[in-house]
Amino acid sequence: MTKVNAIPGHSITLGALGCFILWFGWYGFNGAAAWDNTSLGSIFLTTTIAPAVATCTTMIFTWIKNGKPDVSMCLNGSLAGLVGITAGCDALDALGATVVGIVSGILVVVVVELLDLKLHIDDPVGAVAVHFANGVWGTLAVGLLANPDAPAGLDGLFYTGSAKLFGIQALGIASILAWTAVTMFIVFQIIKHTVGLRVSAEEEIKGLDSTEHGLPSAYADFVPAVENLDYGYETATLVSGDVPKAEAVEVKKMPTFSEGEKTGNKFTKIEIVCKESKFETLKNSLMKIGITGMTVSHVLGCGQQKGKPEYYRGVQVETNMLPKIQVDVVVSKVPVRHVIEVAKQALYTGHIGDGKIFVYDVENVVKVRTGEEGYDALQDVE
Repeated sequence: MTKVNAIPGHSITLGALGCFILWFGWYGFNGAAAWDNTSLGSIFLTTTIAPAVATCTTMIFTWIKNGKPDVSMCLNGSLAGLVGITAGCDALDALGATVVGIVSGILVVVVVELLDLKLHIDDPVGAVAVHFANGVWGTLAVGLLANPDAPAGLDGLFYTGSAKLFGIQALGIASILAWTAVTMFIVFQIIKHTVGLRVSAEEEIKGLDSTEHGLPSAYADFVPAVENLDYGYETATLVSGDVPKAEAVEVKKMPTFSEGEKTGNKFTKIEIVCKESKFETLKNSLMKIGITGMTVSHVLGCGQQKGKPEYYRGVQVETNMLPKIQVDVVVSKVPVRHVIEVAKQALYTGHIGDGKIFVYDVENVVKVRTGEEGYDALQDVE
């Protein structure tokens, strides 16, 4: 079964800003079809109504469907309305623009979920739903909703009963689809057999900012996040190097494990720093031995190798901090040595930089909600 993962963008605010910049620019895009002040006013009217109605429609539709309005999808709804009205911006009236907006606002949600959940096609920004689906709908809508009294003076089916314009629009869509399918099949086959269509799995996990441009992130305030992703190799570790485990996964402190294990009252914090791509393997391995509580943080760091070289305008930056995952657990019942060995086994690939493990003594543990302290505070059972 194919697993579908939602990977939210890092800033909904920047997404909204980009959407409204596009909306503003769309007035110039559609406005270029005007030939006098009257036609320009009509085009600006339809270009405002359609995306506004589409945005509200998407908000209401996702609110009813999911119990909460989907802000990100509403932004796509705005763009869907803009795409939908483009073909008929000078041929539709206010009522026609409203109908286009309503259909676009629903169509974008349906197509996004069809691609993601049913067809399992990765379209991260919903471009197919916005541009393809609503581009087709908007083109056909001209044949249905064109008002003879609008500036373009075209005869739509719903206003005049004539299907001629609708037939022309449908023929245009069919021609474009046929031309695009043949042309892009050839282009993609050429790319596939030359440079390839897809980056490696390792590059997908690390991100192209690092592998293509030598930068840890394109965003100054954003560290790449790792969600609950299925990378396909949680149960198997590829060991491709020959560095001993003691060097590849360093343990910085080695307390006397037997002392705490005899009394059962010793508390130990284990801090594990590892590669992002190994987090799922580590998490699953720890849960198998009874570690159910952990704190996970995204951190930046570098070892003695100072990370990968980073270049800015051709000049190498001295230190490049690489994104890592830090996992903190506190144990008492589970032997510390067992946790360390399981972690080393999960993280080891045979290369320097597989990870580091830090071990600290803990004086006490307090569960704030219940007031329990010590061993009882670590137990999940109420």
